[in-house]
Amino acid sequence: MNAQTLVAVIGEGTLSHRDHAALAEEVGRRIAQAGCGLICGGLGGVMEAACRGARNAGGLTVGVLPGVEAAEANSHVSVAIPTGMGQMRNVIIVMAARAVIAIGGGAGTLSEIGHALRLGRRVIGLRTWDASIGGKPAEVRAAATAEEAVRLALEPEGVR
Repeated sequence: MNAQTLVAVIGEGTLSHRDHAALAEEVGRRIAQAGCGLICGGLGGVMEAACRGARNAGGLTVGVLPGVEAAEANSHVSVAIPTGMGQMRNVIIVMAARAVIAIGGGAGTLSEIGHALRLGRRVIGLRTWDASIGGKPAEVRAAATAEEAVRLALEPEGVR
């Protein structure tokens, strides 16, 4: 893995649970320690915490922003990409990533999970949506810890 390998971290912009920030920060740190870059929506909440963890560990953080101003990005984003696309940026985030780690989240997170599954990306869930398609569980792999989430995200292709 290298910094060109991006792992997406998705989740709520306004934290609904205090422990989601600590979880996201550890996920970000572990992504950077694995030698990968982190891509996210670049704003607050889970996104900011994950970026903080990655940056503090010397990692690359990419924020794909909904608005037109790079200044919207949280202070831990290394590369801010203003899109002017609002929530449509969610497709860009998951398309650029090798895998997606979802932490908590609302409807926006659910849409990103759906796009990631449609695009064939590996999706790891930490205290997030429990999705099913036609009564059959969707391929969102549940993880209990940040360490497990990053390990599952970075497993070699073909390992499930």
